Amino acid sequence: MPDCIFCQIVDGKIPSAKIKESDTVLAFLDINPVSKGHCLVIPKAHYATFADIPADVLTDMGKTLQQIGTAVEKVLGNEGYNVLLNNGRAAGQLIDHAHFHIVPRNTGDGVMEWPEVHPYSEGEMENIRQALAEAVS
Repeated sequence: MPDCIFCQIVDGKIPSAKIKESDTVLAFLDINPVSKGHCLVIPKAHYATFADIPADVLTDMGKTLQQIGTAVEKVLGNEGYNVLLNNGRAAGQLIDHAHFHIVPRNTGDGVMEWPEVHPYSEGEMENIRQALAEAVS
């Protein structure tokens, strides 16, 4: 997609701080990090959402996420990291090119606090479980 910022990065039209590149995946530092070392892992081909990414590309992305997550802890000395994918506008996806975030974390950093929980009502959990199980079978 010509107007997609990530496609322009893949094509070399916009510079990036590349960390790792393969035939199918590109990983680079986020220019607006929520913590130092915040990385993005994207498929090089344009896929708008998580569901659009072919399984073989997801496998490559998973390997890259694992390698970079390990490197983040080793090189930056972080205690952990979050792996996130915002899928759709309601989930916070701002760029219509599927991408994972690796966000380095330390205890008490306040970067991303878990939101308030919303318990299920009586029987609701089972109804949702059943509907989801049927949808994926």
